[in-house]
Order: sequence, then structure tokens, then C-alpha cells
Amino acid sequence: QVQLVESGGGLVQAGGSLRLACAASGRTFSSYAMGWFRQAPGKEREFVAAITRRGGGTYYADSVKGRFTISRDNAKNTVYLQMNSLNSQDTAVYYCAASSRNGASLLREYEYWGQGTQVTVSS
Repeated sequence: QVQLVESGGGLVQAGGSLRLACAASGRTFSSYAMGWFRQAPGKEREFVAAITRRGGGTYYADSVKGRFTISRDNAKNTVYLQMNSLNSQDTAVYYCAASSRNGASLLREYEYWGQGTQVTVSS
């Protein structure tokens, strides 16, 4: 079992930045690829970014490429999502997730999920 707790969400103006963090506990953090997903009101949960077990590979949705950066610190059991140049379309609940499959980017490939943190971008 892996427990995931997100933090860092909040209200930000368009063009601003936020950094989300996801702290993991339970089984060995470095055994899991980690991902960030988001779900806006009335929409399906969608992939945002993923990072491989050791952090050597990162993947991004086209909508956030160049603006968001995923990183991890295996010594701290934490994965981060740095979000820059935020716009109203980034408003959503953001979830971190853990997958046994390295390089996973599909929602169904992730076994463990956090409760989510709200990000609201005001225009």
C-alpha cells in the first residue's frame, strides 16, 4: 500500500505560479513511477505529467508542456509539480498517483491515488 497526500493548491491569478507537492508513505517510494492528473468540473480526469522511478524520464500532456515541470526527491518520498504561466483552463482538482509501471501515462495504469488538491486560476 502507498498513501499519497497532496498539498500546495490554492487560488492564483492568471500568469502566476504554484508548486504542488505529493508526500508518499508506505511501500518504497522509489519503486513507483509517479504521475499528476487533474479533473475540472464536468470533465473527465486527465493526464498532466509523469516521472519515472529514478526521475530520469518525464512526460507531459501537450496542454502543459513548457509550463509545468514534474520532479521527485526519492530521499524525501515526495513528487512535485511546478506550474508556471497558469491560465483559467488549468483550474481543476489535481491528483498525484503511483504506478508500478515505469513510464505510465494512462489513468488505468495507476494503482494508488491521493485525495486531490484544488487549484483555481482567476482571470
